[in-house]
Order: sequence, then C-alpha cells, then structure tokens
Amino acid sequence: MYGEVDWKHAPKGARWWAVDASGHAHWFMEPTHKVRTHFWYSQEVHAPAFAYSGDWRESLTERPDKFK
Repeated sequence: MYGEVDWKHAPKGARWWAVDASGHAHWFMEPTHKVRTHFWYSQEVHAPAFAYSGDWRESLTERPDKFK
C-alpha cells in the first residue's frame, strides 16, 4: 500500500508517524504532562508522506524499538 516510514528522518522524541484526513503527514512526539493540569499532550511535527496512498485512518505507525 505504501513505502515504509524511514525513521532516520524522524526528530528525536518522535514516537509515531501518521497521515491526517487532509493527506498531511506528521511525526507525533513522546507525550508529556503539562504542569498544574490534568492532561497529557503530544506535539506534532510536519513529516514526509513516504508515498503513503492508503486510508489515513490506518496510517498510524509506531516507532520500532530499533530506532528508539
């Protein structure tokens, strides 16, 4: 369906890669806890699409252990 995600291009701390409904790809960073709040958040950073052509809802890819 698409080429493999090349984790060598991922920024440090990127945990997942995914495409959104608009077709834009993003790295999703390691989640952090916001001080004095009760929630977690994860920063997203623009990423290459790696020729992904499938359903965006199936694009979420976790970083393999060998690249952590």
